[in-house]
Amino acid sequence: MIKPSKTCSAVIVIASSLIAWPAFAEDSSFFSNWLANVSSTQEEQPHWMTPLVTVTPRLEQEYRFDYSHSDLPKGATLDNYGGGKGIEIIPSRNTEIIVGVPAYEVKNIPNKPNVSGVADENLLLKYRLLSANEEHGNYIVTAFLGTSLQTGGNAFTTNHTLVTPTIAAGKGWGDRQSGFDVQSTLGIAVPSGGLDIIGRPLTWNTALQGHVGKFWPEIETSYTHWYNGALAGKSQMTITYGATIGRFEIKDRVKAIVGVGYQVVQGTQVVNLNHATLATMRITF
Repeated sequence: MIKPSKTCSAVIVIASSLIAWPAFAEDSSFFSNWLANVSSTQEEQPHWMTPLVTVTPRLEQEYRFDYSHSDLPKGATLDNYGGGKGIEIIPSRNTEIIVGVPAYEVKNIPNKPNVSGVADENLLLKYRLLSANEEHGNYIVTAFLGTSLQTGGNAFTTNHTLVTPTIAAGKGWGDRQSGFDVQSTLGIAVPSGGLDIIGRPLTWNTALQGHVGKFWPEIETSYTHWYNGALAGKSQMTITYGATIGRFEIKDRVKAIVGVGYQVVQGTQVVNLNHATLATMRITF
């Protein structure tokens, strides 16, 4: 039996989508009903801002593009365009799908030519388990299942698929105009192979976030401990100081969000970062 190639499968999916598109495009009720369901789903959860680093347990619908400039050990630097972010869609109540756009990276190593290329593809599925908006408890609990596919260039791929189950939760105090919230995630990446090199990094992110109106200052911690692999037994904690400003209305439900941050290694071994500057741009819909 002849198995179709990945390229052939992709062409079939794209072609099928193009054939089906006119029918959906002509049915305006399909889009209006879908967007109404998105609004209803989001109304059942807190209205906090997505932090710079920590993946929010909230369900979002947006396009996101991040940029970072990192100073690495031994004088190297890394510029990351996109951050592996991309399109975030709420297809049904309690679920979200993120289809990342592979980041473009440029690494500068002293006394060597620059290395550039695309990183691996990231996909993420969220399923919201519990939630209540600001008027009914101000909390949320969500399960994630992330996947990183080995689609990147030779210099930036892990050469293996990584699956990352994660649990995320958050609690807020205050109302929709001002307040404070904590959002946290805990997950472990499990590679399909290459365990002796990649290992199994356990990552715990926590964002402490305040807000007044459209201004959302934050402090985030990101702790990673490596099991197995080249970094087995090592740990690293980073602290990110930053702020996002936004939900500026462009048209109807389309809004803009921007943010900046500065990240440093704090109190643990320096494994793969000295410090970094971060920026984010998001368009919600």
